[in-house]
Amino acid sequence: MPSYTVTVATGNQWFAGTDDYIYITLVGTESCSERTLLDKPLYNDFERGAVDSYEVRVGENLGDIVLVKIEKKKYWVQDDWYCRYITVKTPSGDYLEFPCFCWLVNDKEVVLRDGRAHLPQDDKTSLVKQHRQKELDGRRKTYRWREWQPGFPMSIDANRHKDLPRDIQFDSEKGVDFILNYSKAIENLFVNQFMHMFQSSWSDFSDFEKIFVRIKNTISEYVMQHWKEDFMFGYQFLNGCNPVLIRKCKKLPDKFPVTHEMVAVSLERELTLEEEIEAGNIYIVDYEVLDGITPNSTDPCTLQYLAAPICLLYKNAHNKIMPIAIQLGQVPGEDNPIFLPTDGQYDWLLAKIWVRSSDFHHHQTITHLLRTHLMTEVFGIAMFRQLPAVHPAFKLLIPHIRFTIAINTKAREQLICECGIFDKANATGGGGHVQMVQRAVKTLTFRSLCFPDMIKSRDVDSKEELPTYFYRDDGYKVFSTEFVSDVVNIYYTSDERVQGDEEIQAFVKDVCSFGMQDLDYCEFPKSLKTREELIEYLTVIIFTASAQHAAVNFGQYDWCSWIPNAPSTMRKPPPNKKGLANVNLIVESLPDRGRSSWHLGAVWALSQYQENELYLGMYPDEHFTEKPVKDAMAKFRTELAEITSSIKKRNEGKKLPYYNMSPDKIPNSVAV
Repeated sequence: MPSYTVTVATGNQWFAGTDDYIYITLVGTESCSERTLLDKPLYNDFERGAVDSYEVRVGENLGDIVLVKIEKKKYWVQDDWYCRYITVKTPSGDYLEFPCFCWLVNDKEVVLRDGRAHLPQDDKTSLVKQHRQKELDGRRKTYRWREWQPGFPMSIDANRHKDLPRDIQFDSEKGVDFILNYSKAIENLFVNQFMHMFQSSWSDFSDFEKIFVRIKNTISEYVMQHWKEDFMFGYQFLNGCNPVLIRKCKKLPDKFPVTHEMVAVSLERELTLEEEIEAGNIYIVDYEVLDGITPNSTDPCTLQYLAAPICLLYKNAHNKIMPIAIQLGQVPGEDNPIFLPTDGQYDWLLAKIWVRSSDFHHHQTITHLLRTHLMTEVFGIAMFRQLPAVHPAFKLLIPHIRFTIAINTKAREQLICECGIFDKANATGGGGHVQMVQRAVKTLTFRSLCFPDMIKSRDVDSKEELPTYFYRDDGYKVFSTEFVSDVVNIYYTSDERVQGDEEIQAFVKDVCSFGMQDLDYCEFPKSLKTREELIEYLTVIIFTASAQHAAVNFGQYDWCSWIPNAPSTMRKPPPNKKGLANVNLIVESLPDRGRSSWHLGAVWALSQYQENELYLGMYPDEHFTEKPVKDAMAKFRTELAEITSSIKKRNEGKKLPYYNMSPDKIPNSVAV
């Protein structure tokens, strides 16, 4: 009797092994094998990390093996099993790989196709067509859309992490428990004693050092030493946590009536303000999105305040970005003065602190939460619903969706929910953050997620004009790698192949029509007509989930741990006239001891990499089995290593190195 050698690999994660019964059926073009129990006498099968081989004997020729069916049946108690892959050695000596990379829970069965990627139009037999359709039908029942808040991008239909499909849950829920992690961070940072000291102000700026962990020669220490200086304030618009707002000022808005006389002393080229604008030396940052947002009122003992400032910036003769005018509200008037560097030192410092606080809110809620976390979830849900495991785009995207839906669900459960951690220390807690997302979605277009377009739309694309905009330079390098292009061109040999791929078209339509709720202003494509459009679309997804998220997430401790540089709340209203500010007013405006401690715990926890982090280009789960794709991956890793090396070289000797877009520090997916 001919026999097939079946090799089964069990996952390495916790609880991946099983004592349940595992059965296999080989499905060929001519016939099927009998359902065979995989069991070796006196041997503990399917242990965590094990690779076990078994003989499957058949009575007749099966033809070419097309599918492998795996079933798990309860032995004693329900015992989930994570199967990495199965290989089949045929009687003629050929090897076939069947990637699995999924959990079998309860009495579940899974039917696998071999690892070669196929577009739907290439499947000719009814057997594989039916398998493809059945997989998608099951996925659409499992991965359902739901609107968490009106006007938000859609999210997964699950209230808690444990309600998610097992395949997208964290390996260990404890590792991503926000409450546990924040408490642990607060303990590690030795700020427990201040944690409950709400309403208790610090005595002066140096008092904040009681909760500041001094790590020598780091960005955070440099920020603590230089946070009051104008160059440090300006630099953060280029390479801080939120380097996405600065834009060239072509014309001063009517709502911000800065005159030449006001700023003349700050200008260095013997030009008028108007001439400096024409020369391209004036930049602007406008926090209009914060105008009218309801401040946090969850603590009746502490009034909290928000502002919607506008800040004018000047590129001086040394190419440094310097603030030259700040207005703390959107409507000009006597009670909304324009603060200047020539004002009293505390008036000017307080105005800058208000801008930094507004920047913190914009960063956390819009740049970070909405534009990386929530958007990657939209792409991820649509991927699971519309692309089967055999589709090349699924294989390409799945490493970049890893744990994203899980971390977002956990955030909705503990962090941004009503009475969540976000309410404890943030002025936009208690619902303000929800209003901000609802407002920001209205300017979230597909093109604004495309890195080169986003940079160009703000007129900050010239390296000559802004030579120290490292976020832009490194982002361009990562965005323009050729990996996606190389993979797409393997499977799509013409534009007609893209147009004829009904699954990729359904995926793109699902993102727009359901994920973004077909909002008129979102301008997400509903179909793709060319390979170029497909390459850009997939690149945007991968870049958003990896490089963009890394750029705006992992620098949070660097830039936000010194509380006066990024206050999460302000406890006094923005000043409505000059001459009021002094050290006492500023300290009483800044977060109290309790809120400072929660804020510090948050930015520490959010800046930590996952245990066993997978960085860009690391693909240990071999969803692709074809050599051309593996060659493309190797080329990608070489490209990334060269980018890492060039960034490292540029950073040498810099007091403020920029490494957030360095590929060796970019995780594959949004998982923190």
